[in-house]
This record gives sequence, structure tokens and C-alpha cells, in this order.
Amino acid sequence: MENIRVLMIDDNVNLIEAVKEYFKNKPKIDIVLAANDGKSGMELIRSKKDEYDVIVLDLIMPEKDGLYVLECMRQEQINKKVIVATSYNSMEVIREVSEYGVNYYILKPFDLIDLEKRILDVVNKEYDNKVIDMEYSNIQCSISKILHELGIPSHIKGYQYIREGINILYDRPETVGGITKELYPELASKFDTTVSRVERAIRHAIEVSWNRGSWDLMEEIFGHSVDVDKAKPTNSEFIVTIADKLRLDYHRI
Repeated sequence: MENIRVLMIDDNVNLIEAVKEYFKNKPKIDIVLAANDGKSGMELIRSKKDEYDVIVLDLIMPEKDGLYVLECMRQEQINKKVIVATSYNSMEVIREVSEYGVNYYILKPFDLIDLEKRILDVVNKEYDNKVIDMEYSNIQCSISKILHELGIPSHIKGYQYIREGINILYDRPETVGGITKELYPELASKFDTTVSRVERAIRHAIEVSWNRGSWDLMEEIFGHSVDVDKAKPTNSEFIVTIADKLRLDYHRI
């Protein structure tokens, strides 16, 4: 099978270069075309129609935005796989985007390994091309919102590990009994690091959260017994409690 060819439209030049560098030595996926605004991106979509398979599209860009691109594609009946990649996590926007037949909505900052998985998914899975994976998108938005409100900055390693750990426990609650022996090794493997570094980074992120986060949200999630003198939750308690909250919110218990 030939490599999947990707057109990336994003005004973040550094991000495009990072994505290109990541896929340079990866099998199956090539970043073959790129544009930094919606207008030039739409020109590539029209003129290079046979040279790409998947579009990775930002929403907020100069000249013309991602919704302009999606609207043009619909009007001109250009049917391509589309992954929207943006930091804009409004539920209303996700629903609006879904009407354009987008296949996935991935939130920035994302891990490149997650982008790789989404690209492979949209090509290898069968879609009705009408709606994106709404539950997945809503869960990603909810996790990011909770972690940001809890004061964990998205640029630190622990943020990524905690977010992925919550994802895993949300999908596979049986993992709750094996945080140290199952979850940590899985995270370490995914992020190409060691179990001890995963554990330390998560602990550091929780310490940052306890100093910066919304105390009202902490009480809501971790219980009204929380006070400034209470010991911080353990790594396991932190991740499991948030995953349980999301499972209740999304009726997955």
C-alpha cells in the first residue's frame, strides 16, 4: 500500500515543520503539501486534488479560516478525509464542524503520535462521512478543560501523561487495578520514556495544580473534605477520580 499523503493547513509554521520532521522517518504517512492560511490552503485543495488523501486543517487562521475551507469544499463537492486540529474547544463549534463531514476533531496541543493514529484511522476505517466522532471529541475537550482549570499547564510533560492516562482509564476502567504495573508502562512506551519519569512528571503536575488550580473545582472533583492542609491526591487518585467523573458525566459507568 502506498503511503498516505497529507495536506496540512495551519498558520503555525513551527508546528508544520515539527509534523514534517516527525513523519520524515515514519512509514505509511507523508506530509506532501502545506499552507499557512485558509485562502492558499483552498487553492491547494482545488489545484492538487489528486496529490493528497487527508487534510489536517486548523480553524483559526489569517486570510480565511478553516470554516471557510470546509464551506468551499462542500459547495464544490470536494470529498476528502479531514481532521480538524485546533485549540478552539467550543462544543458549538465542534457541532458546526461535524455538519461538514469532518472525520476527526483533535485538540491542540496534541501529541504527534496521536495525530499519526488519527490519520491512519481515517484512512483505514469506514465512515459514513456525515459526522465526526462526537463522543471522542467531547471527551478530549472535557479532559483539557478540567486539567486547565485545575491549573496544569499544557506544556509540561505531566499534562500529556495525565491526559492520556485519563483517556485510557475512561476507555478501559479495568486498568484501575494496575496503575503502576499497566498504566505507567503503557504511557512510558507511548511517549518513549521510562516508568519512573512518567511517575515523577505526573507527581510534579499535581503539585503545580495544587498551587495554581481552581479550589472550587478541586472540591467538586476530589470531595468537600479538601482543604489547604489536606495532602495532595496520589497520582492514581488524581487520574482515576477524573476518569470516573467523566464516565459519570458521559453515562459510561
